[in-house]
Amino acid sequence: MDFKTSYLGIKLDSPLMPGASPLADNLDVARILEDSGASAIILHSLFEEQITREMTGTIYSIESHAEASAEATSYFPRASEFSLGPDEYLDQLRRLSDAVNVPVIGSLNGITTRGWLDYAKQVEEAGAAALELNVYYLATDPTEGSGMVERRTLDVVRAVKQAVKIPIAVKLSPFFSALPHFARELEASGADGLVLFNRFYQPDISAESLEAAPILHLSDPSELLLRLRWLAIVKPGLKIPLAVSGGVHSGIDAIKSLMAGASAVQVVSALLKHGPKYLRTIRAQMERWMQEHEYESVQQMIGSMSLSHCPDPNAFSRANYMRILQSWRPTA
Repeated sequence: MDFKTSYLGIKLDSPLMPGASPLADNLDVARILEDSGASAIILHSLFEEQITREMTGTIYSIESHAEASAEATSYFPRASEFSLGPDEYLDQLRRLSDAVNVPVIGSLNGITTRGWLDYAKQVEEAGAAALELNVYYLATDPTEGSGMVERRTLDVVRAVKQAVKIPIAVKLSPFFSALPHFARELEASGADGLVLFNRFYQPDISAESLEAAPILHLSDPSELLLRLRWLAIVKPGLKIPLAVSGGVHSGIDAIKSLMAGASAVQVVSALLKHGPKYLRTIRAQMERWMQEHEYESVQQMIGSMSLSHCPDPNAFSRANYMRILQSWRPTA
């Protein structure tokens, strides 16, 4: 059974890989992931704010205005809360590249075109086979239109592409108004692949302490539905590969993702819940299903359920929307 796939121009033995997370912070865990079938390993994201803090001694000058809005500053982490600073991140990337035989993918989380983008070159020099650009941005300024938000992201992609020679994947949120068109714009701007989707964490507020209370909820399989829908919609017409991130907890989840259009399947929450060896379980489930349904390769599945096989995707989407609403019946 052939599990081989290609992602970001890199030939991989399997579509399965751990997504950006603390899993790769430990070399022993990374080796277990490799032994369990990980085709690549993605480091957790290094944030623009960490790099600019080291360069300028501040995160957007927040500390210098701490007295002006004590409540607002509680949203931002202290430097000590980051597991790895910029220099430690590069050291870990080097050690990880030496410790495993699979490609190591770095991850940068940023949204401006400041000098921190020079750091992408250092990530490349430290041994990263590729770079994932995690575009995590909430448009909170009412004067900023959707076109400006898109241009901001495209500018960052172009700047990173100019800085490095390694391939770049762009990790997106599902909240762009015309995602298929934007995906093509990203491809034209130099992106070598797209990851669907980033997970936006929703902070709570403590009314007593007047502090933000970040809440981390691991994903569950229900989140995969959003990814499947947009993988199927975005896949047609793109030459660059797609990866899925969020909601993959089983072999069947991975197979659905491939059928919708993903060439790579990132797993995080399931591995955090069950341990790094669980990746082997997901692969075994995939192999069993493929044997039962007489699939010989992963390539047979990729994009087989995308909307490229539908003559009128919009009509198809609306028809299913109407069918779902009309199918509901109250329980007795």
